[in-house]
Amino acid sequence: MTKTLLAALALTCMTSFAQAQSCAVQASDKKLAGAAKTSFLTKCEKDATAACDKQAADKKLAGAAKTSFTKKCVTDSVGT
Repeated sequence: MTKTLLAALALTCMTSFAQAQSCAVQASDKKLAGAAKTSFLTKCEKDATAACDKQAADKKLAGAAKTSFTKKCVTDSVGT
């Protein structure tokens, strides 16, 4: 059961990552630099954190599992 849950969680992370470009890629595509890039990346990271927290809540994760999931999710979304 645990292996199945972990496999489903990993698949979900990979799917959500594949569907959306990372913040760094989006900033590069938009040719942002300086303050505009910093502002964009800050907002993008904040939005990614909120989305990842929601995903963790939907999966009913708590404690270390939530922290680990959220950290990886945000890192994948931000692209750093």
